Amino acid sequence: MKIKDDFVLKKIAGSYVVVPVRTRAVDFSGIIKLTETGAFLWKLLEKGADREELISSLLSEYEVDEATAAADVDRFVDKLREADLLG
Repeated sequence: MKIKDDFVLKKIAGSYVVVPVRTRAVDFSGIIKLTETGAFLWKLLEKGADREELISSLLSEYEVDEATAAADVDRFVDKLREADLLG
């Protein structure tokens, strides 16, 4: 999985936001705000991480059990797919 090139993550005033660039800046209306955990996963997806890598990274970075990490990853990825942010 990989984030589409037309979106970048920015930290603005302590908040993480996804900003559309290039042609997406015209087509995409709205703003996407991410939590710190969402931004963590986003950065991994920019590098092409798969589901297992995302879960493993969450487990090593945060104090969370595997079932919760897997559910959180699946929910996050589903939301990105719905918004057409994954390539």
